[in-house]
Amino acid sequence: MLQQETTVPTPWWSRVLVWIFLPVAGAALLLGLLWVIDKVPFGGPFNLIRELPEPWDRVIALALGAIIGLIFAALVDAESLTVRITPVEVVLTRPGHRRNVPKGEIAVAFPDRDQLVLLGRTGRELAREPSHLSRQRLSAAFGDRGVPWAEKDPYLEAYRRWVPGLPEVPAAAEAVFTARQKALTAGDDDDVRELREELGRLGFVVRDERKKQYWRRAEG
Repeated sequence: MLQQETTVPTPWWSRVLVWIFLPVAGAALLLGLLWVIDKVPFGGPFNLIRELPEPWDRVIALALGAIIGLIFAALVDAESLTVRITPVEVVLTRPGHRRNVPKGEIAVAFPDRDQLVLLGRTGRELAREPSHLSRQRLSAAFGDRGVPWAEKDPYLEAYRRWVPGLPEVPAAAEAVFTARQKALTAGDDDDVRELREELGRLGFVVRDERKKQYWRRAEG
């Protein structure tokens, strides 16, 4: 019997390693910083750390380091993508987020730096998700399921940098670009994603480079 779907997950061991390694690394880093503080006469708030009684200085350093590591582990794990390709749809799943894209609407899939992008037949962006999955495995999975794969954005040369006041950008899209630029500068990822999708509904496809927005129009 032929396999009905293909799944490309983030390896479980990779996720476990992140949750173990980053807290341990954070604790070790803070403990090392405490050792440096003991040896070097820093001023200001560092004196408060040096004045903590032993062994509480080390206990607090280890705890704070582990907490910082856990925060970073959660951020990394939030980008742990699983791609499931069925006969009717492509399902992109990561912790707290799921996107279903009808397979028949996908014209091409490709990697864009650390993201996986699915484009529709008019060049409209159907999905863009953080991905650290193997490009070789993704290429094979999409190819086996009849979804074209490209090694880069086929519209890459069509993008132009957005600046305020472009005559080709109508007022409604201009307002969204402006708001999105503020969110991009502030590092508000949720707002950046939401406003990207709003631009998509207005017929614009946008990609970011170093907090700058580049755009193109979808065909039709």
